This record gives sequence, structure tokens and C-alpha cells, in this order.
Amino acid sequence: MSLDTAVSLPGSSAPQPDVITDLLGQISADYRRRLDEGGQEPPKLGVDLVRTHRVGAARLDRDLGGWGLSTEEFFDLVIALGEADPDLAHILRVHFSVVEDLQRVPRRPNAKRWITVVAEGGLIGGVTSEQSTNQVGGQKYDTRLVRTDDGLVLRGRKYYSTGAQYSDYLRVSAARDDGASVAAIVPADRTGVVHTDDWDGIGQRHTGSGTTLLDDVAVRDDELFALGTTVGVDRARGALVQLYLHAIAAGILRSLVTDAVALVKGRQRSYTFATEASPTADPQLLQVVGELDAVAYAAGAVVRGAARELGHALQAARIGGIDPELEHQASVAAARVKVAIEEPALRAAARIFDVGGASAIRASARLDRHWRNLRTLFSHNPTVYKARVLGDIAVNGASLPDSSFF
Repeated sequence: MSLDTAVSLPGSSAPQPDVITDLLGQISADYRRRLDEGGQEPPKLGVDLVRTHRVGAARLDRDLGGWGLSTEEFFDLVIALGEADPDLAHILRVHFSVVEDLQRVPRRPNAKRWITVVAEGGLIGGVTSEQSTNQVGGQKYDTRLVRTDDGLVLRGRKYYSTGAQYSDYLRVSAARDDGASVAAIVPADRTGVVHTDDWDGIGQRHTGSGTTLLDDVAVRDDELFALGTTVGVDRARGALVQLYLHAIAAGILRSLVTDAVALVKGRQRSYTFATEASPTADPQLLQVVGELDAVAYAAGAVVRGAARELGHALQAARIGGIDPELEHQASVAAARVKVAIEEPALRAAARIFDVGGASAIRASARLDRHWRNLRTLFSHNPTVYKARVLGDIAVNGASLPDSSFF
């Protein structure tokens, strides 16, 4: 089946499984090639493939021209993307949160316009976070939307701009002169937008998570996306972006198992005091690989379980608006996933070296990337805060923090 047939517009649907399998294979092959060539090249081919195949429309309803994936199907796709190329999967995170926002009722101003962009394969990144004295995850921004004699302009500096430099449009959070939070969607290459590729994290190195400068970036009135009003704490969108990180982690763990298997199969010798001469018959090495495999399976299972609960909240938001109880359940489920898998995942990423011998620690093997990527992902909303809230709920029936950032 041809790609064009599989994703024709309008009223489209998901590509056939063989098309998706081929797509993931191309992305994975490109990722491995870039690793072999030093790991310094960004995933440009992967981003191009995502646009061509309209992967960004995976959660857009079919009657709007999207794939129409269920929440569980979508998170299976994210896990697979995380396995193929964890940087590329991360680049798309904010885009998918915007896609959910566009379909929630009441609809955002000009939602139809941006839905068309998504349906046609366009990517909408986001720049929200700032390195300022404001509280992390709050709704106060140093970036300003200012009305000048020539019209509205954005002025500010954003950081953690994951995916922005690879996107076609940017959803920019800012503050009006009266302090109210607003947002606008502008072209990523508009005059005054400067993408500074200065992300120096220990992992997820090619996600473009550095600085975005906004130097009097023009904003038309019809590009305003949020006007300082609210319909309640958007927990489902917050739970989506949190669970998304852990779907990538589940994919990384799958890749870790693949590398562990290759290590054992590729070993030609073992220690003099090993129980078996052949590494592939060594029960101790097999046990380690089996434990890594089990951790990867468990991570995928808990992500899918939380995705089911999140799906109820997201669907309700599309039909009748935010359902506080469903959103509470989704937020708790996403937090539980984070607390449950972080330590086993990091331990698994360190244990891969137990099956490889001294040769596995060569820099050229790049096996340390798994731990570094996982550690970077898990540093979003540190686990100690999540665990404390979950414990407070269990013991005292406490409420969730009044923030969708949770």
C-alpha cells in the first residue's frame, strides 16, 4: 500500500502497519548511522520523515484529517519512536500537547486554522519555560506581548525550547502589560525569532532544548491563541506531556535490551572463572539480560495502563469540556508511572555494562547514552516531588497541586 493512499486527505486515517513499520525502520537506521558517525548530527532526516508521513496528526481526529489514534495506540507509537530515536520522539512532545489543546472544547480562537496545519503535516513547537526567578511551572513570564505603534510584538528569552528549531510554528507563552498570561502561535522562522542551539544537557543532546530569543517578533491579532482566560487547571494536557516523557523512557529501555543482547551475542571470550566458556550460555549473563527485558516490559505496561486513564480525560475534554475527576485520575496515574519506573530504569541502564566486559565501556560503543538520556528525561519534574504528593494523597486525602505542570 502506498503512503499517499494511506494518508490521503481529507478524513484521513493512520497509515497501514507496514508503512509505519517501514517509517520506524528508517528513523532507527538513521539514528544508528548518526551514532556510528560520532553522534553529532541532529535528526534532520527523521524530522523530514515525520512531516512527510504526517506523524504529527496521529492524535488528530479522522474527521479533521488526522490518523485518529486512540490514546493507547498513540502511546504505543511514542514508545516505538523512543526506541527508534529518543531525540526525535522528544522533539514532538510539545506539538502533541498543542494538538490536544486544539481539539478541546470550548475551541481556542482560530483553532480550525492550526488544525489544518497539523492535518497537512506541519509541526507546532512551543517555547514556554524561562530561566528566571519565577517559580518553575508557574504562569508568570518575563517574556512580554507588547502593543506598539506598529502592532503586537513579542520580547523575551526562552529556554528548554525542545523541538522549537525543528518546528514550522511556535506556541509562545508570554505576559501582557497587565500581567495576564497569553499565548500566540507564530511562524518559527519569523523575523526576530532566533534559535540558539546551546543545549548542553548530558542527554537528549539533539532535541534543540536551548535558548529561543524573541526580538520584537511581530504578532497578528489572528495569531493570538490564548487570551488570558482559563477554563480550569488543564490536568489532562499536563498529564500527557509528563506521561509522554516516560513513554520515551520505555522506548529507550527497549533499545537497551537490544544492545544488551547484541553485546552478549558479540562476545567471543569470557573470564577464566565464568561458569561457561560461551557468553551466550553463561547463566549469569542471561539472567542480567532477562532482568533488563523484564524492566523494559514493565515500563511499557505501566505507560499503557496510564494511557487508558488519560484517554478518558482527553476524550471528555473533546466532547463536553474538562472533567475534573477524570483529569485528577489521569494526573495521578501519570505521576505513579514516573515514581514506579525511574529507579528500575536507571539501574537497568547501568547494568548493561555487566554483560559486556571492559570493551563495553569504550566511548565509541556509546552505551552510556541510555543512562544519560533516561536521567535527562527523569529530571523533568523531579520524582521526589511526585512521590511526596502521592503519599499525601494516600495518607491524608490531599488535593493535587493547583497546577497543570504536575
